[in-house]
Amino acid sequence: MTYSISEVAKKLDLTVYTLRYYDKEGLMPFVERNSTGTRQFKESDIDFLKIIQCLKATGMPIKDIREFIAWCSEGDATLHQRYDMFSERKACVEAQMEELRRTMEVIEHKRSYYQQAIEAGTENIHKTALAPNPEHAASS
Repeated sequence: MTYSISEVAKKLDLTVYTLRYYDKEGLMPFVERNSTGTRQFKESDIDFLKIIQCLKATGMPIKDIREFIAWCSEGDATLHQRYDMFSERKACVEAQMEELRRTMEVIEHKRSYYQQAIEAGTENIHKTALAPNPEHAASS
């Protein structure tokens, strides 16, 4: 079974324009065309496009994805390069997750701050709590 570019775009929640861009950038050398030049996507092509989407989501540049695709076409001789590339991607995603965790902590803190202010009907409760204590200021 084969799929049209619009069917693949819908399946992957991409635009046809994006798929054409990927093709222009050399990210889809595996997609065959029929006698009229229309792309005919197989299920394996869709699976490979999911990997491309995954790599893009990690922030990997197109040129590096293109290199990965070239390695895949070279076969077993590039297994180590591909493994190393995914190890690097894993480290990048872990760093992104840590940054998002820290961002979430700030967001949760601010939500708590505003929830308390809403319950008190004023933000002044926080300002009072943050104001320097005059007794401590005199002794320091």
